[in-house]
Amino acid sequence: MLRRILQPLWVLLALIFLIEAWLWDHLEPVVERVVAWIPLRAFKVWLAERVDTLSPAMTLIVFIVPVVPLFPLKMFGLWLLANEYWVSAVVILVLAKFLGLGVAAFIFDVTRPKLLQMAWFEKLYDWVMMLRAKAHAIIDPVKLRIKKAIGAARGSSRLLRMIQQFRKRVHAAR
Repeated sequence: MLRRILQPLWVLLALIFLIEAWLWDHLEPVVERVVAWIPLRAFKVWLAERVDTLSPAMTLIVFIVPVVPLFPLKMFGLWLLANEYWVSAVVILVLAKFLGLGVAAFIFDVTRPKLLQMAWFEKLYDWVMMLRAKAHAIIDPVKLRIKKAIGAARGSSRLLRMIQQFRKRVHAAR
């Protein structure tokens, strides 16, 4: 009974977790492009060389410190939200989110080998990866049902078929 009541909460939490993971995965290549565009590749090599000389505990500081300056930006976004500057608040908060995840992905890529040398960090990393797998196990059946429902709605929609036929005729006329 309790499990049935809590299931929507677990689905929501899993969805939020997977959105974060998806953003992380998809921002990493964007950051790589920015690194290639701006001369950050040399910085990445320089940083990797410096991280190699650090202890794992000091590497943790290197991982955490770059995200700290984003805290005031997030506070500013919350202030904008509290003062009903909705669009500005959303833009600032989304920008802070993307910057934070992008910087964290960039720095984690450089510091991961050293961080994983700490047993507690490795356990935490493994736990997060396990949570990610569980979140997929919760969300994937829901995604499949949604895709099936959308497919069924598309298949049975007369208006959609008419639009598709019209599009085919327009493309064939070109």
